[in-house]
Amino acid sequence: MKIFVDTANIDDIRKANDWGIIDGVTTNPTLAGREGRPFREIVEEICEIMGNRPVSAEVVATDTEGILKEAREVASWASNVVVKIPLIPDGIKAITVLSQEGIKVNCTLCFSPAQALLAAKAGATYVSPFIGRLDDIGHDGMEVVALIKQILDNYDNLHTQIITSSIRHVRHFVRAALVGSHVATVPFTVLEQCFHHALTDIGLRRFLADWEKAGLSIF
Repeated sequence: MKIFVDTANIDDIRKANDWGIIDGVTTNPTLAGREGRPFREIVEEICEIMGNRPVSAEVVATDTEGILKEAREVASWASNVVVKIPLIPDGIKAITVLSQEGIKVNCTLCFSPAQALLAAKAGATYVSPFIGRLDDIGHDGMEVVALIKQILDNYDNLHTQIITSSIRHVRHFVRAALVGSHVATVPFTVLEQCFHHALTDIGLRRFLADWEKAGLSIF
């Protein structure tokens, strides 16, 4: 499973990138708005850090003509930009056009297998089911991801990848891998949590104490 970091914060992206485990970045209007900088400037800097790895940047228009105009503009900023487009009728119409133009698209705000199938039929590179928001209203978000994966696996002509999104905790991250999600996009704070386990901390302290007590040295 590929790991994307879900943030527009440059410091967090650089730190995650230094770990050597990040396959891409996703952003959205909420995340970009927190940074207090021009959107294009943020996206271009993230794209430079990522090299050839995908960076999802979202349009804000909701009509087909507006989505196409914004998507082509955003896609021109860097070769690794993936344009995020909401899963609405005008968005699906735009995705059909953009996929034929070779522009990569991440179809966002997906909440059902039926919606995901429409995105795949339109030619979306990625579809992003929002599992945390489904959990918030009493649904099992990961069950939706599993159903989408089953549908896509049924057909050789559907090449859309699933980005499990709206991840709230480490359990979501692990379950995404268990059901075979192609990608999980993870908030930086959750990614940090994946490192931690009480027994790791206890074990490390014990090893270091025993090493010091024995008076050993690497060199």
